[in-house]
Order: sequence, then structure tokens, then C-alpha cells
Amino acid sequence: MTMRSIQFSLFTALAALFIPALVLAQGTPAPTPATEPKAADAASEASPLSSFAWLSGCWRGTANEREFREHWLPLRGHLLVGVGHTVNAGRTQDFEYLRVEPRADGVYYVTAPSGQKEAAFKLGTPQTDGPDTIYTFTNPAQSFPQSIIYRRATGGWLYVHVEGKVGGEDRRIIYPLRRIDCESGDFLAQ
Repeated sequence: MTMRSIQFSLFTALAALFIPALVLAQGTPAPTPATEPKAADAASEASPLSSFAWLSGCWRGTANEREFREHWLPLRGHLLVGVGHTVNAGRTQDFEYLRVEPRADGVYYVTAPSGQKEAAFKLGTPQTDGPDTIYTFTNPAQSFPQSIIYRRATGGWLYVHVEGKVGGEDRRIIYPLRRIDCESGDFLAQ
């Protein structure tokens, strides 16, 4: 064994002993949650979708023995991503992937229902009705739905209206939803 290989072996043995101790002594840098959300908030504020940031979270409602939920991720990268799920008598009746995105000619609500092609609905000018804000997305090329309306109401309520024609007749379905805790499914106090 040469002097060089002895020195290398000694160095390797010492490194194996002291590097883990050094790493433990230094510790892992603490995460800085105060800076990361601020950066995300700044990006959200600059987004053409910033007026939809309130949608983030979970929503639940029931009607005619059906339970429906929507879960929206926080606004990131100029995109809101969500999923809808409807259950009737303990079985999935429907699900859909949702997103709200800016495009060159405006803001669009895009839905990809289970087993169907994706459809995009363009946002009109938001309206107010007392304290409520109404966001109407339309696609006249669709038969049903032609309009999807999100009405942000007081008290943690969200009313989603789906409107269009079925068999030549006007049809309107309203889904009343309330904000819930995403884990427990319990309604949140507003």
C-alpha cells in the first residue's frame, strides 16, 4: 500500500465520520413560508384570473338526492384547475375536469366531462346583484350547456347555473354549493 493510498483511505474514513455530523450540526434550513406564498400571491395578483382566486378550495351541495362537489386548486401560473364530482345513491354519476384560463381573446371556462370532448365557454363582463358577483361563460355553438354561470354569493354560497337547450326547450339547472373543509367535508362558517 502506497503512502498516497493510505492518505486517501484515511481521508475517506474521516469524511465518513465527520460529514454526517457536520450536516446534522448545521441542520436543514427552515422553510420560509412567509416568502413563498407572497411570491405566489404576487403572481396571482398580476394574473387576468386574480378575480377568481376566491374559488380556490372545496365546495359541496345536494339536490334531488345527488351530492355534487367541486375542488379548485389555488391560482398558479395564470391557471385555475378544478374537478367536479357528482354522486347519486352512493355511486358516481358524473365527473369532470375543469379549468379557468386566459386566452388571447379573453378568459375561458373549460370543461372536460367524463367520456365527452372538452368544451370552452368565454367569460362575459362580470355583473353584480347586490353583494353577489355573477360570472357568465357562454358558448353558443353548444346545445347544452350554452352558458355556465358562477354566482358568488354571501355566506359562503356559490350557485352554479348550467343553461341551454335540450330537445329545443330551454333548460336550466342550478347547483347550490357551500364552501367546505376539503378533508372533512364539513361546511365552513362564514
